[in-house]
Amino acid sequence: MLGKMMYQPLLISSLIEHAAQYHGDTAILSKEVNGEMTKSDWLTVSNNSKRLANALQALGLKSSERIATLAWNNRRHLEAWYAISGSGMICHTINPRLFPEQLAYIINDAEDQALFFDITFLPLITAIKEHIKGIKHFIYLGDRDEKVLEQLPNALFFDELLADNSPDFDWPQFDEKLASSLCYTSGTTGNPKGILYSHRSSVLHAMALCMPDVSSLSAQDVLLPVVPMFHVNAWGTPYAAALTGCSLILPGPNLDGDSLVSVIDDYKVTVALGVPTIWQSLLTAAKNRGSKLDSMTRTIVGGAACPPSVIKTFREDFNCDAIHGWGMTETSPLGTMNQIKAKHKSLSKEEINELRKSQGRPPYGVKIRLMDTEQKDKPVAEDGESQGRLQIRGHWVIDDYFTENKDAITADGWFDTGDIATIDADGYMNIRDRSKDLIKSGGEWISSVELENIAVEHPEVKMAAAIAATHKQWGERPVLIVVKEADSAVDEAQILEFYKGKVASWQIPDKVVFVDNIVLNGAGKMMKNNLRDEHGDILLA
Repeated sequence: MLGKMMYQPLLISSLIEHAAQYHGDTAILSKEVNGEMTKSDWLTVSNNSKRLANALQALGLKSSERIATLAWNNRRHLEAWYAISGSGMICHTINPRLFPEQLAYIINDAEDQALFFDITFLPLITAIKEHIKGIKHFIYLGDRDEKVLEQLPNALFFDELLADNSPDFDWPQFDEKLASSLCYTSGTTGNPKGILYSHRSSVLHAMALCMPDVSSLSAQDVLLPVVPMFHVNAWGTPYAAALTGCSLILPGPNLDGDSLVSVIDDYKVTVALGVPTIWQSLLTAAKNRGSKLDSMTRTIVGGAACPPSVIKTFREDFNCDAIHGWGMTETSPLGTMNQIKAKHKSLSKEEINELRKSQGRPPYGVKIRLMDTEQKDKPVAEDGESQGRLQIRGHWVIDDYFTENKDAITADGWFDTGDIATIDADGYMNIRDRSKDLIKSGGEWISSVELENIAVEHPEVKMAAAIAATHKQWGERPVLIVVKEADSAVDEAQILEFYKGKVASWQIPDKVVFVDNIVLNGAGKMMKNNLRDEHGDILLA
């Protein structure tokens, strides 16, 4: 017997409708490409997204067609998001940090029909235009601009489309399992792979993101998504912001530490989300300026393994709860979040700090498990010590890739993340390494993440990457690639001495290589494959 309750499909349009109806006057602040901070609100964002939805239909764009965006976190981008997905099309956010060849590949792979863009990316678009001939409409996110027309004579202009169309638009109702958005991985090898999110998965993910044991987001918050909207949909925060009706600060292109300190202090941000490299820059800038980031109550750190020193500095120097999380493009991205349980309140400060180093536990909606690295169908004990391949399943986890049939899930329905991890009895998961980044020395595994975390605790180390280098006797040995802080005179011996007592002596790197820069991929992760190519034979000399 079925329950006798109303059924309404979980659609992204319902999020913006809710925000407009019940939080219409709540501020949306947007830092534009020209540096100007503009003010809007949820009602205006809703009306503009409806104007744009009318314009998209007038252009002949149809349900389930892919519409690309190449833009920063700003108000127009947000309005385009809701217009595209709300009207039944698929919003394809493109990461501009990919190589031009990869950009052309994913635009063609997605069969994008239109492309919204910020002025920043005009040179990039003109450079690849001859390779993306499926694009029917180039839409500049701004008012009429002659510089744009010189490069793209048939370009359309966002502000003109809004002015020419009415906000009278009824969001269509359709199956909640239809696709809403498309993101591509920013992997370090091979072509990026597309992940096609549904309306249902995106709304459920937004609901989970707001839960107290995740980000505890509410209408009282001022939310700053530093993570770009082209990186896994800004981790779902624009959807969660509409769901709660909180104030939203969109920081635009300037994500340096000094700019972010100004935004946080000027607009009283309470919660922010970003990758560790961003927060390291922010903390340095805040200390230099004497800012205490007084309004900040918490920050979510994810996208890459976070050095414990970053979490500690946020908590002890800025009274801001830094919450470590883990996820992937394939998981929307929420997989785990490190919030403590009631029983942990009696632990000592040192014990709490140790617990907080992990990536946390899964919220309702996803499950995780460990499987043996050799015997694929053998479970690994969840004792906090035993390591295994991390697998996940849930309401917002990939079932298969967009165009490439890669058998994304196991025979029993789990997605293998490629991470090596431990899980304890309470479900707290600790990423030990990517399977491809583990260092196997004399038959024993060494975690590159652990070596990197220790290195960046050194006050004169700005960034560090640990890689496996070929060794005649041991097969592989760890080599540390280091970027020094400005004006640092630290040398190899001092770095290696810093490891003593922190790891077993046989795990200490064999060599330290100092470099000016470590290249990051589009998601802010270190390109270790490049480092292995360049330095992988250094111990054979």
